[in-house]
Amino acid sequence: MSRLGTESAFEVLARAKALEARGRDIINLGIGAPDFRTPDNVVEAGIRALRDGYHHYTPAKGLPVVREAVAADIRRHRGVTIDPDLIQVVPGGKPTMFFTMLMFGEVGAEILYPNPGFPIYESMIAFSGATPVPIELREECGFVFDPEEVLDKITPKTRLLIVNTPANPTGGVVGKDALEHLVAGLERHPHVAILSDEIYSRLIYGRTEHHSLLKYESIRDRLILLDGWSKTYSMTGWRLGYGVWPQAWIDHAERLQINSNSCAAAAVQMAGVEAMNGPQSEVDRMLRAFDERRAAIVNGLNEIPGFTCGMPKGAFYAFPNVQGTGMKSRELQDHLLDIAGVATVAGTAFGTMGEGYIRFSYAKSLEEIRDALHRVRSCLQPV
Repeated sequence: MSRLGTESAFEVLARAKALEARGRDIINLGIGAPDFRTPDNVVEAGIRALRDGYHHYTPAKGLPVVREAVAADIRRHRGVTIDPDLIQVVPGGKPTMFFTMLMFGEVGAEILYPNPGFPIYESMIAFSGATPVPIELREECGFVFDPEEVLDKITPKTRLLIVNTPANPTGGVVGKDALEHLVAGLERHPHVAILSDEIYSRLIYGRTEHHSLLKYESIRDRLILLDGWSKTYSMTGWRLGYGVWPQAWIDHAERLQINSNSCAAAAVQMAGVEAMNGPQSEVDRMLRAFDERRAAIVNGLNEIPGFTCGMPKGAFYAFPNVQGTGMKSRELQDHLLDIAGVATVAGTAFGTMGEGYIRFSYAKSLEEIRDALHRVRSCLQPV
């Protein structure tokens, strides 16, 4: 258990809630959850499912109608045809990640993961007994990996490579050329499995495009896709995600589901069908709002002495360089919460290579973002 890490955003949330309980006014830009309500048609579908008797266990891989909806959604948004039998519906995004680590992680194995990156990657790799091997994401490269650097880290011990695009915490998006370079190199390493975390795949801005590793036939037989409903449809509390597995591994994933959580909640699965098959106008509205907030927070951060921030291309996080403040990331995180009443997450919560950075979630209203920026600026203003 000592090898198991945590997700610091939830620790920051707990501290922020404790301060609020003591009467402090806190603006939480730490937690990565959309502030929008789940679309009404999705909520009504969940209620209707409960009234219609969706109260019991479902097949471990999920209801057939849900897996068919996922396959259709993948065809629409990724241009790839997937057999619904290769899709497993799970309670949230993390089970797919967890099952993958249990399959490929063990003492003596190496797993490559992005750093700075989602903290549960490194936590679960270490918990499995495998050795975490970081792939450094550099600011000057738009927080996108160098394919050759990734390929150079592969050894006979490498079991798994984790790719995350669009990325948490950086907002970086891997372009087509980099993915094609990586895939061509991976063809020389058939012993390496790939986990492609694309949970933010619909949250892309401007002319940037999402390119999925699922498109590449040469690695399909060892690729696991992670995606879900949480971010796209503002359904974080519903706990609904899915994995697309190779034919050779889907039965193993199903057994892991049976041995752990049995299945995702039946009524929640039916809400997921409505989310994917129903109107997408609310998704478009949320994306426009995030885009407006993205510009506001990045421009505001760049006006704060000691901060420099590039424009993220995806997700809903700004990841400014804060070295100019003279504070370490964790020190600045605590200072902003305690003094300014603004909850953020230190870059080091996402790996050692996040030192010198701090994550702001812009999944909050423009009013809250502007208030938070004012507080941060005032807090750091020289006396």
